[in-house]
Amino acid sequence: MEFLLPLRASLATLPGLGARLSGLMAKLVGGESVRDVLFHLPVEYVDRRATPSLAQAQPGQVATLRVEIVSHEPPGRKGQPWRVVMGDGTGFGEIVLFHAARLSQFPVGAKLIVAGKLERFQDRLVMAHPDQVTHQFREAEFPWIEPVWPLAAGITPRTMRRAVLGALEMLPEFPEWHDPSILARRGWPGFGAALRALHAPAEVPGKAPRERLAYDELLARQIAFALVRARRRRESGRVLAGDNRLRAAALAKFGFPPTAGQLQALREIDADMAAPHRMRRLLQGDVGSGKTLVALLACLGAVEAGAQAALMAPTEILAKQHFATFKRLSPVPVALLTGSVKAAARRAILQDLADGTLKIIIGTHAIFQKSVEFHDLGLAVIDEQHRFGVDQRLALGAKGEAADLLVMTATPIPRTLLLTHWAEMDVSRITEKPKGRAPITTTMHRLSELPKLRDAIARAIGAGGRVYWVCPLVSESEALDITATEIRFAELQSVFGAAVAMAHGQMPAEQRDAALADFAAGRKTILVATTVIEVGVDVPEANVMVIEHAERFGLAQLHQLRGRVGRGAAKSFCLLLHDNKIGQTARKRLSILRDTEDGFLISDEDFRLRGAGEYLGTRQSGLPGYLLADPEENGDLLTMARQDAVMTLQRDPRLESERGQALRILLNLFDQREAIETVKAG
Repeated sequence: MEFLLPLRASLATLPGLGARLSGLMAKLVGGESVRDVLFHLPVEYVDRRATPSLAQAQPGQVATLRVEIVSHEPPGRKGQPWRVVMGDGTGFGEIVLFHAARLSQFPVGAKLIVAGKLERFQDRLVMAHPDQVTHQFREAEFPWIEPVWPLAAGITPRTMRRAVLGALEMLPEFPEWHDPSILARRGWPGFGAALRALHAPAEVPGKAPRERLAYDELLARQIAFALVRARRRRESGRVLAGDNRLRAAALAKFGFPPTAGQLQALREIDADMAAPHRMRRLLQGDVGSGKTLVALLACLGAVEAGAQAALMAPTEILAKQHFATFKRLSPVPVALLTGSVKAAARRAILQDLADGTLKIIIGTHAIFQKSVEFHDLGLAVIDEQHRFGVDQRLALGAKGEAADLLVMTATPIPRTLLLTHWAEMDVSRITEKPKGRAPITTTMHRLSELPKLRDAIARAIGAGGRVYWVCPLVSESEALDITATEIRFAELQSVFGAAVAMAHGQMPAEQRDAALADFAAGRKTILVATTVIEVGVDVPEANVMVIEHAERFGLAQLHQLRGRVGRGAAKSFCLLLHDNKIGQTARKRLSILRDTEDGFLISDEDFRLRGAGEYLGTRQSGLPGYLLADPEENGDLLTMARQDAVMTLQRDPRLESERGQALRILLNLFDQREAIETVKAG
């Protein structure tokens, strides 16, 4: 868009930025354009408007003085500072300089504005190394309100200020894309005025300019989601409606009726599959909520309608776990395709998939390789979807003509993230656990209590239990001072002997899988592991979870780990081992986990305390971080932006009105390219 070309210009076009500094600036602001500098907002402000006379000035005060330089006094001996005597007609003071090179800033007779912190030395008022020095005839250039930007090595405050002021001069005159009533109600300035108020303030800015810019970004994102979602709803799909005969057979083998949450999720999935558009649905359920059963019934629904179904898991362990459940309950044959499947068996599976004999396939990324062809893929299910890249998900969906897509996650996603990062998908939530799941007793312990815990572990094993022992790292780290998995394994082995197994991500896959298999079969009763056991390990007999240095984990991950126990009839325990001295925030986080098993409450609290990174996992296309908004802090603005986007597109679906044209500029400004293409395509 030509209107925005000045903001798309290279950083090198800004004053003071050559080739070297442009590279450093790009790393700092996260981009290579003028816009990126403007979106790098200050974090605080230094107010230099206090201008006492020397007679009024007080020690300890940060002040701005209008003075005349009287004389220079050289140091009396080596190591002492230069002293620059200043006066203003009401008294005298001194500027202290430990670097003689700065003397040139203070020529005798010059009338200057100097700012810094005042102190009293003996009977004199002194200012050591002033922060700001300006000639009085250039008072208009003095930074009375000084923004403090986040900086990096090589980028000084002066460099940042010059670049930002240069960028502000390149700002075009933007049309207003907000309804006047919103601006009046919230007291928001225009877009350009908001940037100027934050980067070149005449006074310490209130919350209105920052709120305005945050809302701009949230609205751009919500309009983009709504446009893309509407386009995807228009994508032609296929009607998949079964007769429930296969599902009834599976539920008969299962032996328990589905929970209300499972039935509601299944109704929503069925409605999507029976509609003529492609399903794109996120199935969100807490640990142990029964998502696998819902996935099986969805797959059987596709088979009843004459199509095939595929389930992709991120690890072979998890794929095998799903396969075991599907094979036990499914009335139609199910195959497992992973990297370890032998060539002959693989050829047979591929042949059966291609001719339609095989109706349901479960596997890892192996099932979206080019060599895998489906006769008629109608439903693709992806588990723990945040562990796959967007390209991998699309590759599986592309295996079938207009295949429906169901993605699942066991991490309860905060409402804020649902609105910001998954808003282009429909969401089903399973909020309760199946009947019969006993509560897990969670307790907190200092690492110094380890000897007592070993005795408790011995009693649990003696009563027929099995124990997970989770360590954060695989090898010793001096920087983090965390006990290594190998060290803990050796220590426990010295106490419990051959009953101890070990599994971590750096082991060969065969050894790791063998250790997990030994633990599941009861040949080993203690499994020392890293977070490789977070998903896909289902051992009902395991009833004790020990997590070392629990304060180092996120709450959501701790909740996932705790979900590995409590799957059988025996009473289950989760022991959170923490450093002997932990901070208030860490203690509060662990207390939340101790006091509740509600994964949704935990996820909201974890998001508030730690931010979005843990939920997004590996950075994915389509899931960028925010530049100006904090979706959690600006929760009210997020809700408002979503409503605004929906109402705007109902009235003006192609953004052709005067406001719609301005909103197109907003979408371009925030790089919502897919939404822009959607608008152009109509």
